[in-house]
Amino acid sequence: MSVILRSLVHNEAMQEDPKEIYGWRVYMLACSACFGGMLFGMETGIIGGVLTMHPFKAKYGLEGLSKAGCFFGALIASPVAEKWGRKTGLIAASIIAIIGCIMQLAASGHLEAMYVGRLINGFGVGFASMINPLYVSENAPRAIRGGLTGLYQLFITTGIMLAFWINYGSLLHISGTAQYMVPLAMQALPALLLLAGMLLCNESPRWLAKQDRWEDARATLSRVRNLPPTHPYLENEFQDIVNQLEHERRLIAGSGFWDLMKEMWMIPGNRKRAMISIFLMVCQQMTGTNAINYYAPQIFKNLGITGSSTGLFATGVYGIVKMVGCAIFLVFVADSLGRRRSLLWTSVAQGLTMLYIGLYIRIAPPVEGEPVIPAGYVALVCIFLFAACFQFGWGPVCWIYVSEIPTARLRGLNVAFAAATQWLFNFVVARAVPNMLATVGANGYG
Repeated sequence: MSVILRSLVHNEAMQEDPKEIYGWRVYMLACSACFGGMLFGMETGIIGGVLTMHPFKAKYGLEGLSKAGCFFGALIASPVAEKWGRKTGLIAASIIAIIGCIMQLAASGHLEAMYVGRLINGFGVGFASMINPLYVSENAPRAIRGGLTGLYQLFITTGIMLAFWINYGSLLHISGTAQYMVPLAMQALPALLLLAGMLLCNESPRWLAKQDRWEDARATLSRVRNLPPTHPYLENEFQDIVNQLEHERRLIAGSGFWDLMKEMWMIPGNRKRAMISIFLMVCQQMTGTNAINYYAPQIFKNLGITGSSTGLFATGVYGIVKMVGCAIFLVFVADSLGRRRSLLWTSVAQGLTMLYIGLYIRIAPPVEGEPVIPAGYVALVCIFLFAACFQFGWGPVCWIYVSEIPTARLRGLNVAFAAATQWLFNFVVARAVPNMLATVGANGYG
């Protein structure tokens, strides 16, 4: 594994650090935690397809409420993760999400029960979204921290892809209320995997050190790095953790939540990091990626792709493109290209694809009942290119960035604000896009 990594990741840490630290355990930790990302993706993708199913629309016809739950879940997760630990927080998130799924399945046409189920499920998803990047970044070796933290985005895209194909299969092969019940039930799968995985994983060594559980922290770090406690590399990393925590405690001793808030917003360097994190998440949502995730069948219809099953099939292909693009980024680019450069070039590429789609719909819109013209197929390809470019920049890099730039003392709070911002603007997109598609000129394309 280390030989492969050294050929793919080109940074100083990869050349200097011992190969033993890249053992299977660190990948198991990252993948187990990132089932929370799959929970995010499944929730996002499932509801987009379910909203097009006639049995569901006849009984409910709702979206957006779960995002409110996600917003509050992300905010509340921070003090929970700080007090009771990252592992405990992820276990709690999985249990909350499972309860939400059960309530949705038990709604039986009762709108209030479905509302509560969606809200609770969203709370669990938001809870996990804050802790996932934090837990992975605190366990990951420095050379591959970006790639492992970016696994969260890969699991999101995998969840979205699976959700799209589950919706497609349900539409083709299932009828009646089971048509939407099966996809809703499948939302519980990543939550169950997250629960099982975290029960087998260790707590974050950095969190253990913050609780003055020094021996536990050293033993956990030794196990994760696959090195004996007396190894020079392990002693250096552990001493770095100790020095960082002692430095922070000397600066502000015995601080509570409001002291941390003051530290984040009153100290210029910390305030700048917090504002960058929030700004990145606003921009991530304003790219429009979740507009496509939620309403892909309708958007493909606007491009001339007719029929519910055909639209869901195209949506499934879109999900595959997102997943493959993210995997390529994490394997070949994440820890070599740099965060800023990834964001800059993908911004240009995404903007050009959306510009073409807008011009196509405005100048030569598809006519119902007539075959799609070549320009329409180019627009379809642009949707897929947009998805691939998003996974090379604004998808995974934002989560990597917000977990890397804050101080260890403020990392949990910083990620909480970033995740809550992401869900807030996710909610804005979910509420605004249907009205935009219906009322803005040229089917919402200007």
